[in-house]
Amino acid sequence: MSTSLTHIDAEGTARMVDVGAKAETQRLAIASGRIRMSAEALAAIRAGDAPKGDVLGTARIAGIMAAKRTGDLIPMCHPLAIDAVNLDFAFEENAVRAVATVSLTGRTGVEMEAITAVTIALVTIYDMAKALDKAMVIEDVRLIEKRGGKSGHWRAATA
Repeated sequence: MSTSLTHIDAEGTARMVDVGAKAETQRLAIASGRIRMSAEALAAIRAGDAPKGDVLGTARIAGIMAAKRTGDLIPMCHPLAIDAVNLDFAFEENAVRAVATVSLTGRTGVEMEAITAVTIALVTIYDMAKALDKAMVIEDVRLIEKRGGKSGHWRAATA
């Protein structure tokens, strides 16, 4: 078994990476994604007229909660004491875009927390608006930027 894999030991057993010796640094991650939908569903969300209530408010809370629970959802993620989670939404043509920004001072990054926040926010939008459009499509979920740690600053080429 290759010893260059960070989450596999020499015997091939899954393991969580030991980050104890790493320096604490300011870390930030930004992720984005969108959900495409019908004009009717988009208009209802924009007007606050969806059958289940405040779609974006509920999605924002769900995304924040998801970021805080990422270590419980993804097996090799460390549970992190997140300093801040911000979730913003923008209306696009036939879509809603979600952007999550997660930060902390710590020994490991928050990329997975930002991606999880966006994903769960979009799934919540689907749940809140599915009575209006069951054919909604969640797409383009990805990391846009990360800062801090040994690898430093990274930004997607086409953010």
